[in-house]
Amino acid sequence: MIARFTSSHALRIFAALAMLSLAACEGISRERADAEGAEDRLRNSSGKLFGDINLLGGESDTNQNNGIGVNGFLWRASLDTLSFLPLSSADPFGGVIITDWYAPPESPAERFKVTVYILGRELRADGVRVAVFRQKRETGNEWQDATTGASTSTSLEDAILTRARELRIAGTDRE
Repeated sequence: MIARFTSSHALRIFAALAMLSLAACEGISRERADAEGAEDRLRNSSGKLFGDINLLGGESDTNQNNGIGVNGFLWRASLDTLSFLPLSSADPFGGVIITDWYAPPESPAERFKVTVYILGRELRADGVRVAVFRQKRETGNEWQDATTGASTSTSLEDAILTRARELRIAGTDRE
């Protein structure tokens, strides 16, 4: 059976091609608008890393967020306080800092690992939580989990909060 090519078939093909070309033009104009928006964002964020994290000083808001997901003072204070520990990972957008295991030179048979959680964008006493993990080396060179006092985490939290206050005061004095 031979299909006939009629004018209605031609009209349908023409309509389909017209719709495809219009859809392609829409994609081009959308790409052009996205590119122009990206250029504007790039122009507005010069001197900043990832658009909002200001590397060169200048304008900053009072909470020191600078584009990160948590309070900048608590973030910087946490990094300063834990600077003696090797850093495993740091997520400024999620507010989590994880150190690697550290064995103090005075007691190589035990090691520590610390995780800091920054819980918000405000500089508040309940804005930071610290978890300290401790292990002791047993016979056979195997590490076994050991307990830490509750005061260890609290002491680190207090040290971070104290450093954050110092950073905030120092930042206020500059302005």
